[in-house]
Amino acid sequence: GFGLSANAQYKNAFGVRLGDAYGVTFKTFLQSNKALDFILNVRNRDDVEYFRLTGLYEVHNPIAGAPGLRWYYGGGGTIGRLNYKHNRDNELYLSIDGVLGLDYKLDGAPLNFSLDWKPALVLNPFTDFDAQGVGASIRITF
Repeated sequence: GFGLSANAQYKNAFGVRLGDAYGVTFKTFLQSNKALDFILNVRNRDDVEYFRLTGLYEVHNPIAGAPGLRWYYGGGGTIGRLNYKHNRDNELYLSIDGVLGLDYKLDGAPLNFSLDWKPALVLNPFTDFDAQGVGASIRITF
C-alpha cells in the first residue's frame, strides 16, 4: 500500500508542462520518495516539428524548513518523431535524459507545481547534448 509520509505528499498527479516544449505530464509515486514521471510533448518551430514521450525515474528529497517543497533528481529516456519541414524527412528521436528539479505540493489543495532542468544526450537522428530542457509543470493531484 501507499501511505503519506514526510516525503510523499500525493500519490498521482496529472497536468501540463510548459517550457522549451509543451505537453502533458503524469507523475506517480512508487514509494514515498520514488516516482515515475511521463511527459508527452510537442514542439513546432520554423524548421522542425516533433512529438516525444519521456519516461523518468525520480528520487524526491525533503528540504528542511520548507514544508511541501522537495528537490529531486533522476534519469530516463525519450522516444519520438522529428519532422524536418524543409525536406519532409521523418526521423526517429532517441535520447538518454537526466532531471534535476523542485516539486511543491500546495497544502490544502490538490495542486502540485514543479520546475526542472532535463538535459538530454541525443542518440538519434544525430548525436548531441541538449541542455535546453527547462520546464515548469502544473498538476492536479489525486
